[in-house]
Amino acid sequence: MTIVSLYALFADAEEAERIGRTVVEEKLAACINILAPCRSIYCWKGKIETVEEVPAILKTHGWRADDLIERIAALHSYDTPCIAVWPIEKLLRRYADWVEDSVLR
Repeated sequence: MTIVSLYALFADAEEAERIGRTVVEEKLAACINILAPCRSIYCWKGKIETVEEVPAILKTHGWRADDLIERIAALHSYDTPCIAVWPIEKLLRRYADWVEDSVLR
């Protein structure tokens, strides 16, 4: 069993909720945790930008990760969204089973 976390940044809480609800309904993710807004500072097209974004963590099975990345990117308002998968080293077995059951087709 390989459960992973997917970290993504969204333009605002509404976008995070809309995309999160979609990927959970489509069984690409078991759940999404939408976090408090954060301030991001980055260089984009040669200019330093400072914006408020909404980070979120989604949980899924490793074999669903590529599909989840592609779906989030397709629904996202950014041309180049931050979407990263983090491995989970240890996890409560009952929780891992729930994630796995939630994303099975």
